[in-house]
Amino acid sequence: MQCYRLSPSGLSLFVRVTPNAGRDAIEGVALRDDGTAMLRVRVSAVPDKGKANAAVIALLAKALGVPKSSITVTSGETSRMKTLAVVGDGPTLIAALSKNTPT
Repeated sequence: MQCYRLSPSGLSLFVRVTPNAGRDAIEGVALRDDGTAMLRVRVSAVPDKGKANAAVIALLAKALGVPKSSITVTSGETSRMKTLAVVGDGPTLIAALSKNTPT
């Protein structure tokens, strides 16, 4: 199950965010009813004024070993379902994601 798509500049990452969670964590990949795979992420931040988005970016930047500035929300700014653009070497990012994602 792939929750990402390679792009010329790195990866497009498909994420389902649960804000107001008890902890910040990457929970693994989940398959939606329509067959698409999403990376499930929990953050303790509230979904107010972009705080949850910032927490998601910080969590994923740490897991992928990239600076926070290399991750941007490309769609779903106010939705639980988001697409994030991650700038970097695609295969390296995929390896880091695989290493830091529970199955």
